[in-house]
Order: sequence, then structure tokens, then C-alpha cells
Amino acid sequence: MFNLQKGRFNYFLPVRSLLGVLLIMLALTFSACASGSDRDRNHFLDYLPDSMQVGAAHLPDSITPIKAPFATVDFKRPDFPDTTVNIANNGADTSKSVTTIIQQAIDQLSATGGGTVLIPAGHWKTGRIELKSNINLHLSDQATLSFSGAVEDYQPAVFTRSEGIEVMSLGACIYANNADNIAITGKGKLIGPALNGSVRNQVMDSIVIEDFVSYKTPVKDRVYDGKNGGYIFLPMFISPINCTHVFIEGLSLENTAFWNIVPVYCDNVIIRGITVHSVGIPRGDGMDISSSKNVLVEYCTLSCGDDCFTLKAGRGEDGLRVNKPTENVVIRNCLAIKGHGGVTIGSETAAMIKNVFVQNCLFEQTNVGLRFKTRRPRGGGGDSLYYENIRMLTTGKAFQWDMLGSTVYVGDLAARLPARPVNALTPSFKHTYFKNIKIDSAEWFIKLNAIPESPLTQVQIENLQVYADNLLRAADVDSFSIKNALISTKDTAIHLLDCRNMRFDNTRFNTKARKLVMDVQGPASRNITFKNCQPERPNGWQTNTYDTSDRPSSEK
Repeated sequence: MFNLQKGRFNYFLPVRSLLGVLLIMLALTFSACASGSDRDRNHFLDYLPDSMQVGAAHLPDSITPIKAPFATVDFKRPDFPDTTVNIANNGADTSKSVTTIIQQAIDQLSATGGGTVLIPAGHWKTGRIELKSNINLHLSDQATLSFSGAVEDYQPAVFTRSEGIEVMSLGACIYANNADNIAITGKGKLIGPALNGSVRNQVMDSIVIEDFVSYKTPVKDRVYDGKNGGYIFLPMFISPINCTHVFIEGLSLENTAFWNIVPVYCDNVIIRGITVHSVGIPRGDGMDISSSKNVLVEYCTLSCGDDCFTLKAGRGEDGLRVNKPTENVVIRNCLAIKGHGGVTIGSETAAMIKNVFVQNCLFEQTNVGLRFKTRRPRGGGGDSLYYENIRMLTTGKAFQWDMLGSTVYVGDLAARLPARPVNALTPSFKHTYFKNIKIDSAEWFIKLNAIPESPLTQVQIENLQVYADNLLRAADVDSFSIKNALISTKDTAIHLLDCRNMRFDNTRFNTKARKLVMDVQGPASRNITFKNCQPERPNGWQTNTYDTSDRPSSEK
């Protein structure tokens, strides 16, 4: 028999259950709304690289197409004739220097159309090697090429560029000038000049190269060949100059005397799968792309005594005279283990560095992550610089802009004030974009010193997660935005001096004291805005925007 009471109970049970479900869904909806901004801040983490995806150990065979925010050339592996010359078959002996045998093989093979000069397994000794067109210098696995520490093994002097100044000096351990279609490949090892040789003892000892080499002296007369114990400029490790279609792959480099891989005035350069170790060597930069264009650097691992991946374009008056920019450069899937900077623009920037795309890179223990440096007398600067999917663990600053430098190098020009007249040597940084950045550790999130006559302009950082001790200190900025960010720091203060048009959008500040303090100074400071931020606004602010009316009366 149907029980009415029981039936009524059974009828309302699903209704109550439905109401419960609706309440739960409503609560989840509110929760989702509340945490939606957190999802906006964190969704990009899935795109970030780890150590199992970047660096020389993970070099793929093929070069994948590039999707950069500017037009790039179609980077392809070079082709060489099938002819191979094994130096061991030409009388090479590991007990003697093989410089002459290697050079003769290169010269003869290039003269007959090109091919491969093979360095077989073994420990070989050599002086400077000069590549010629259509030559692939290939080091077999277990092949080591050790370079002499004696100055005479790098003579006569050749045309080169040292620290952004053109000179006639030792050039590079592996050098080329006006060559086309050249390569250095293989899994072998290159070892730089011996520590106790004359190369390292006869080096130019002036701290400031401009004090040693006048830009008014004709280049042909700037000869520093080391004869009779005279000064030299240290040889770079690998430095093609005025070359086209350059390919460098697979090698390990150790014990450089100076910068490691330095293409100068080159077009269409591919550097991939390179390992560099120069920790403890002053000025031991990993790679310096100097006044070159259409460059791809990928899957490289660098541990350096100075900056790791660096872009340069000449120095001061001499750089302006040459006026060749560095442009259309892609650096991707690379690992910087140690060094002063992970990726650095400058400080030699005279002819401008523009159209740079850094993607999918990891910096493990560099002093600075992304570094931008120039000086008042250096000229040029950077424009249209793009960074995407970067992860860093730095011991110092995650982001650093420094346009002042040190009095040691530029004297009184290192002082911020007074503002100097704008001229051809006034540098600038503009149009710099960052997306999908995670800073796992840093002493400073941002340390920024531009110059009042040329403020840093048009910087955008989007999708950011930061764990650092200190927040942000900036001077002389116009148009700077941070969007979709989670910033966790011990420090509670943002320090701004003559900064304007700065915007923080959908940014959560997790500071140790659970508050945000703004220290805004300077008559140019205005239009500093917080939108959809946590906390909603800095301590003591009545609105979300700092403008001229908010300045202390002493600054009005």
C-alpha cells in the first residue's frame, strides 16, 4: 500500500539534494570568481622550461621553424662537398704543433671547392687557425685541440674588434675574415691558451680601452701584435669577422683567454649545442653577438666568468663610425648555469641592438637574469627586445637596467645629475617586452637606473611569478607596466625616482609585512596606477593613482 507520508518524504529528498548542489555550485562559482585572477597569474607556468628541455645535452638533430615577433631568415644546416681531409693522413703528430698541417689542409681544400678538415681523436696542439670559404672544421668525438699560449703562434696581426673597438691584433684562436659557408662542428673539445704563456702576460693593461686606442687613429695603424714584448689584445676563442653563413655546433670550449664565441659583422649565423666553461676567467663571456644580423643561438649550455649570452654593437665613437647594428637575433632553449648575466644587452651598444627574441631559457645561478647595460659615452642602446618563457634562479637581480656605469670607466658621467645634453652618444632603451617569466629566487626583483635625459621607455611585463628578497627600485622611467603578476618578497617597498606612466594591473603583492609601501620621489613622477591589485593600493594612498597632486609640497 502506498504510504503518503513516505511518498512525500521521497518527493522532497531530491529537491533538498538539488538545493544543496545548487548552493555548492554557487559557492564554487564565487570561489572561482575570487580566484580567477590567480588563474590569470599562474596559467603560464605550464609553458616554462626545465633543465630536461634546454641546453646542449638536449640538442635535437633538426632546426625547428622560428616563430619570432619579427621576420627571420630560414635557418638551415650548411652543405659542403664530400671531400674530407684527415690531418692524421697528412703527417699530423700529437707530439708536435699541427698548426701548419691544419692550415694547409684548409687552404688547399678551400681553393678546390671546399669540404671537411677532420681532427681525429687525440690531443692536438695548435696555434691560430684561419677558416676559409666552404670549409667545415670537424672535431671527432674524443678529439681535443689545445691552443698555444705563445704570442708568436697568433702572428701576424689580423683585423679584429676588441671590446667594440677595431684593432689589428691576435684575432682569435679560430679566426675567419670575409669567408662564406664555414663551419666548426663535432663533439670534440677546444682548450684555450695556456695560463703561463705570453698571450696572457702581454695583454693591454688599461682598464678603459678608449684611453689606450684613440678613435682618431686609423685602424691600419692600431697595431698590437706583441712583437718585442709589446702589448696585445687577447684572442677570442672563435671569432669570424665579415663572414656569411656561419655554422658552429656541438663543441665544448674551456679555458678561454677572453670572450668565447664572437661573430663580428656576420650575417646568417647558427650556433647550437655548444658547451662553454670559463668560470673564474675575467671577461670570460660565453657568446658575444657583435654587430651581426640574422643569428640563431639554441640549445647551448654556458658557465662563464662574465656574461653568458651577450649582444653588442660597437663602443662609443668607433662604434658610431662603423655603425653596424646587431639585429634579428633569436636565442632559444638555452641554459645559463653561472655567469654575471643570463642574457645581457651591452654595454657596447653604439649602433643599436634591435629585434632580439629570447625564448624558453633557464638561468640557474647567474648573478643577474636579464641585464641591460650601456653608458652615456657608449651611444646606441636597445629597441624591440622580446623575452618569453624564461625561468631564473639568480643570486642578485632578476632584472637590471644600468645606464650609468662606474666612475672607473666613465668618470663624472656615472653621476645621474645633472642631466646631460642629448647627442649622438646618448644611449636609450625602449620597446622591451617580457611574457611568461618565473623568478624562483633573487636578491632584487628589479633594479633600474636609466638617465634623466633618456628615460627607459615602453617596457611591458606580462604573466609573472616572483620570489625575491627586495621589490623594485627604479629611476628615470616613462611607460612601464606589470600585468598578471604574483610578487612575493621580504621587502615591502617600491622606490621610484622621476618615474611616470607606471601601471600595475592584476598584481598580487605578497610581502612579509602584508603591506605595500610606495616611496615616490622626484618632480617628474606622476601617473602611477594600481588596478585590480592586492593590496588594492599602497599604504596611505587615498586613491589608486599617484599624480602631481600627491607629491609632497616641497617637490611641487
